[in-house]
Amino acid sequence: MSSTVVSFADGSVRGESVITRIEPVDDGAVVVVEATPFHPVDHTWPDQPGDTGTIVVGEESVAVAEAVMAAVSDEGDFAIGAAIPVRRGADGWTWLVAHRLDGSAPAGFTEGAAARLVVDEPHRAGLSRGHTACHLASLALDLAVADLWRKDPGTDALGTPDFEGRANQSSRIHEDGSVDEYRLGKSLRRAGFDTETFAATLAEREASINAQLTAWVSSAAASRIVAEGPTIVDRRRWHCELPEGEAVILCGGTHVDSLAAFEAIRVSLDLSDPQLLVMTTTVVPAA
Repeated sequence: MSSTVVSFADGSVRGESVITRIEPVDDGAVVVVEATPFHPVDHTWPDQPGDTGTIVVGEESVAVAEAVMAAVSDEGDFAIGAAIPVRRGADGWTWLVAHRLDGSAPAGFTEGAAARLVVDEPHRAGLSRGHTACHLASLALDLAVADLWRKDPGTDALGTPDFEGRANQSSRIHEDGSVDEYRLGKSLRRAGFDTETFAATLAEREASINAQLTAWVSSAAASRIVAEGPTIVDRRRWHCELPEGEAVILCGGTHVDSLAAFEAIRVSLDLSDPQLLVMTTTVVPAA
């Protein structure tokens, strides 16, 4: 068995393939195929949910509740999602996209059967907008707090001090938005970040981020994913041709092909807990 070939990086939402494996799970079954347009949720950094949609075999069709990562060890152990004991790409494992069915597999779903795969396109589009907006918001956040560093924390994709990389502890993407959490504890202060000034100027920082996002949306910059290879385990990077320069971020998710997909992107910053910044990003899609 080879790692699953994926086509979501180029925006594909339809595909044809052959079923290679069907595994029972507690609430139904998962189906593995040779090649799929479905984007799976990552088991180690589950920021973007997996695609939903439909698999059709002959006259039988079944809904896909979510695409997830799966892996088979060289010893034959099969694991799904959070049960996978190693990071994606680890040696000794074959990496797969598993389609978790909404129920059991119909009788015609057998190994070797030809299958048509159809992704829920509106759901995918909403997640792609949410993911691109999430990256843009993080870059704008880095720019908005760049003056608060007393030490060099390293740089982000635009060469700005990397607050995102230093402080982000979780990111959750949904249709047309995301929620990111940043830990503002002792370790960040030791790294040279001025948390007191940040807290005192929170409204100014939020306004700066939103002004930057407005400018980037107005640029209608091109956005794309560049993959190093065709399989789910191959690295992929998001590229966006912003006015300040091309931003390149290692990313396994899906994205829009142009910032013209947005009418607006806005963030709100919440520091109710002085140790935890919550940034909520909201998208208004272009008409």
